[in-house]
Amino acid sequence: MKILVALKQVPDTETKIKINPDGMALDLADVKWVTSPYDEYAIEEAMRLKETQGAIVSVIAVGNDRVKDVLRNALALGADEALHVSTPDKCDDPLVVATYLADAIRDRGFDLLLFGNKGSGGDNAAVGPMLAELLGLAQANVVVKLTIDQGRFIAERQIESGLEVIEGNLPAVVTTQKGLNDPRYPNLKGIMAAKKKEIITLASSQNQVPFLQTLKLSLPPPRAEGRQLTGTPQEQAQALFSALQNEAKIF
Repeated sequence: MKILVALKQVPDTETKIKINPDGMALDLADVKWVTSPYDEYAIEEAMRLKETQGAIVSVIAVGNDRVKDVLRNALALGADEALHVSTPDKCDDPLVVATYLADAIRDRGFDLLLFGNKGSGGDNAAVGPMLAELLGLAQANVVVKLTIDQGRFIAERQIESGLEVIEGNLPAVVTTQKGLNDPRYPNLKGIMAAKKKEIITLASSQNQVPFLQTLKLSLPPPRAEGRQLTGTPQEQAQALFSALQNEAKIF
């Protein structure tokens, strides 16, 4: 079985976000870049299938040379092959990313394509489903349990009333959710071995024109300072009720 895991490089969730003066893009000067947290569940699931079923695991990322860092990290975790779809510009449009991926892997014969449910920071949750549509593959999204057996998949996803079970034939696209597994960390041996592995660069077949355009970026407005209530517990309760009724207009 051949598995492909698609990766996205995102700012560390602890990074303090700054916006350029023109308000059109983020200031990336002090940003630390990491693998999107949801993609870590996809990598871990691929590693487990490699260990239990002898799968061959490839990883892929779209973007400039900076994204090679997340590919190298996946190699350190045990991936067998790393593919880099080289693009000169950033790719924020999910359809553009899905199209680049579809062109790159269409004839590579993957049985299972794993994605994080969404990219941290973008939250479009669209690249995986779009790729499935472009390639005409079955798909299961926001999956918390996955079973692969004899060319078929059984996926479970959480819904409001419980669990929904989806079954289908491979090849298929599956997007992963928190709860599917507990991602591992690379060890020193894996990190050293990854430094010697080749990252295969695939030139993008065509220049995709994005459908989405950023008009303006702005930080959330600062939160108002809190107010401390004084007096007896009864007086505090009355003051809180009055504030909720007269100021917040909740009652």
